[in-house]
Amino acid sequence: MPESKLRVAVLADSDTRWKWGALTARRLVPDHQLTGYLLRGRATPTDRQLGEVGVGADRLTEVSCAEFLDGLVRERYDVVVLALVGGAVQAVLHGARALWPAPAARPVLVTGYVGVVYEKLADGLLLRHGADLVLANSRHDAERFRAVYEGVGADAGAVTETALPFLGGARYAPPAGAGAVAGAAAGAAGAAHRVVFAVQPSVPEGRADRAYLLERAARHARLHPGREVLIKLRSRPGEHTTHLEEHPYQRLAQRLPGGLPPNCRLVYGNMGEVLDAADLLVTVSSTAALESLHRYVPTAVLTDLGIREALGNHHFLGSGCLASWDQLDAGLLPQGDPEWLRAQGVRPAGGDGDASTAPDDSAGAAPDDSAGAAPDDAYAAARERVAALAAEERLPAPAPYYTLTTAPGYLPGILARHRLAPDGTPLPGAVRGTAGESRLRRRLRAHLRGAARGAYRHGVQRVAPVIRRLGEL
Repeated sequence: MPESKLRVAVLADSDTRWKWGALTARRLVPDHQLTGYLLRGRATPTDRQLGEVGVGADRLTEVSCAEFLDGLVRERYDVVVLALVGGAVQAVLHGARALWPAPAARPVLVTGYVGVVYEKLADGLLLRHGADLVLANSRHDAERFRAVYEGVGADAGAVTETALPFLGGARYAPPAGAGAVAGAAAGAAGAAHRVVFAVQPSVPEGRADRAYLLERAARHARLHPGREVLIKLRSRPGEHTTHLEEHPYQRLAQRLPGGLPPNCRLVYGNMGEVLDAADLLVTVSSTAALESLHRYVPTAVLTDLGIREALGNHHFLGSGCLASWDQLDAGLLPQGDPEWLRAQGVRPAGGDGDASTAPDDSAGAAPDDSAGAAPDDAYAAARERVAALAAEERLPAPAPYYTLTTAPGYLPGILARHRLAPDGTPLPGAVRGTAGESRLRRRLRAHLRGAARGAYRHGVQRVAPVIRRLGEL
């Protein structure tokens, strides 16, 4: 590896993917210069969202896909992390192939998934094929990823097992008396002082289901006045994350009969910081459950709305965490199954994996921080591969599975959405020259983009639900 710092770029299309991409870059290339790019679109994060994520860059610029590709040759990055949805990854890969159609000095291309992969497995994976490394967050995912690639006759060599880069934090120290009911049958009185309900933008999707979950969280707070129930939100009204949120919990809370009780409130902030003081994490299928389980915090994956692929909670079958609000009301504090956790890359190999066998910290002993340490060892193989590829003078041209031969009716549409031609080259006008553009004009263009984005979000969250209800009359 060169003695100087490697130049690393991360291209992300939402706040959560920026967090994953930037932290992944740190794991892969600990000593680097990081340049960040935000893909311009409906989910482009606001300054507030980026501040909440808490991961910065030496430089951060908003670009289109074609603009990013236009700058790749000039910037000469060593490693590029694509923290994007599958279609955008595919567009960048074909754009890179158009830039380097033969072996050449090009950046190492890395991609992967932000969290739990519970839907569109084949579609998402094949759209990511062609990157030099496709990161899998666990042994379980790595096996599934290779099976998909091998199933279509594609090279599976890029699949590399790692772990979620944001797993970390101090090991959970249960409150006094909690050990007696941890994982016990419903009916016991759990000693959870702070309950965190981690909501998701699109799971569940319907207004009635989301209102139900909010009402149950409020009811739990009323049943346990000694507990603090936090509704952990992903975004403020008008902001978007990876998924659209038609029915924000903030607005549902305003319509909740009786309102939220005094010990139940809406909160924002970095999930890791929120988990620092949590005694119970409740969610439908959020990746926050894996963060919580890594810290040994009791974690409940809700079954109230069923265990369904559409909800993503089927991913937690065998985890020991499936539970209903009724069971939580009665005192259940679910604990993760050690074998399931290890297969998911949540607990370090060789760890005890079971909070119920952890030392009793209630007597004043300090919690074992090493148990919650970030899984750097999980990145050892990936770091070696990146270092070896970055040291090569020339790398072969990217070779995605999808081509005009294998997917002639699918690929052109994906590329066109990012203003690329079927051969991966930018369409006319896709790259706008700004060299002679005044500062005022650039600001005006940015203002108009922000206004258009706000109008789109308003339409999704306010106008679309009204039209849908009118259509049902």
